[in-house]
Amino acid sequence: MDTGLLLLRLLAGLLIAGHGVQKVSSHLGGRGLAGGAREFRADGFRGGTLTALAAGGGQIGSGALLAAGLLTPLAATGAIGVMTVAVTVKWHNGLWVQNDGYEYPLVLIGTAAALAATGPGAWSLDRALGLTPYPLWWTALVLAAGVGSGLLTRLVLHRAPTPASGPASAPAPAAAPRASAP
Repeated sequence: MDTGLLLLRLLAGLLIAGHGVQKVSSHLGGRGLAGGAREFRADGFRGGTLTALAAGGGQIGSGALLAAGLLTPLAATGAIGVMTVAVTVKWHNGLWVQNDGYEYPLVLIGTAAALAATGPGAWSLDRALGLTPYPLWWTALVLAAGVGSGLLTRLVLHRAPTPASGPASAPAPAAAPRASAP
């Protein structure tokens, strides 16, 4: 079981951290901080650069902590929070990733929740520091705090769509009075 938890932590944690690196730099195929800011603005978020830094930093931090098995409940909460925001962005595309859906962030949410429920395993910094086992009830707290923080982030930082401009949104001209027939 400990080998499985180690593999799961490394895979999910390093992927989450790598995704964060892409948001703030040109490493791992990222488009740099300016590209991350453009991505957030295109998705309708305020404060492109600050939002990219916060999201990237959250992903790098929570992913690195998950991979190391350090402060696992906090790491899982952070991962669930940033992936909840991703789910809200992709929700309108449906579940499946081939349609740019929310399948991948949902898998990472489930993985982080599972690690919060099981703990990081014997080969973790939590175990080496004597921080485990974490009580099972923390899983509910981790899920609630992670999903809640992600939804709050979406609520606070997402702009309301602006009405479309152009002919469809312009008021219709008033009809000319009709001449009456004699």
